[in-house]
Amino acid sequence: MSSSHHLLELDSRTVQRKLRDNPLVIVPVGALEAHGPHLPLGADQIQAEATAEALADRVGALIAPTLAYGSCAGTRPFPGTVSLSLGTLSSLVQELLGELARTGFRRVLILSGHAAQGHMAALREGAEHAVRASPSLRVAVLSDYDFVYELRGKLSPATDGHGGLLETSRVMSMRPGSVGPDRPNVEYRYSRFQVGDPTVAEWPESVMGDTSAASAELGQRIQTHVLDRLETTVRELLPAS
Repeated sequence: MSSSHHLLELDSRTVQRKLRDNPLVIVPVGALEAHGPHLPLGADQIQAEATAEALADRVGALIAPTLAYGSCAGTRPFPGTVSLSLGTLSSLVQELLGELARTGFRRVLILSGHAAQGHMAALREGAEHAVRASPSLRVAVLSDYDFVYELRGKLSPATDGHGGLLETSRVMSMRPGSVGPDRPNVEYRYSRFQVGDPTVAEWPESVMGDTSAASAELGQRIQTHVLDRLETTVRELLPAS
């Protein structure tokens, strides 16, 4: 019997045995999008997968293959960004959850490393449709950045955001070889009251904040907070019984 957390590494009979214990399944969700001149396009996927691994160790969960693309409307002007429509993303999540329910899974955490408002709304919409179709299915949808950003104003300036100090530090702690030497300091000039996507002039380099103080040590502190909050949330919202 395999001891792997990963569904893609398990055989069908092992999964059948594991289903008797009503296991939690974590579905990491990433994105392929610009994160400035210093972070890789897959920063969201890197963070979601590393967090899923650590959380699975804590709560005994299984990990489904990552959904590697998301809705990234704001970063589409920057090279390398690939963005799904909200409807496509919602339908994808709905069908995926429906198939997990059909095969016998009843507890699912959608864990997104990408936290854009529309993207998260599409994930939730797809999950809501799936739960209506399979009432025994319990699903929580969140981003690890729901917890990372609790540290704004504490471990970073309150204005820190996408590709900023917190995110740069986190990726440095998880995949140091993927972080380049640039440490941009960018003022985000787009108002949340505006309609439409920010221009490159309003959002230079697809970064929000000053990354000059980023470090792997800070990233480890952030990740400990995220995992503590995630573990508490999972045990409250998706108990085994």
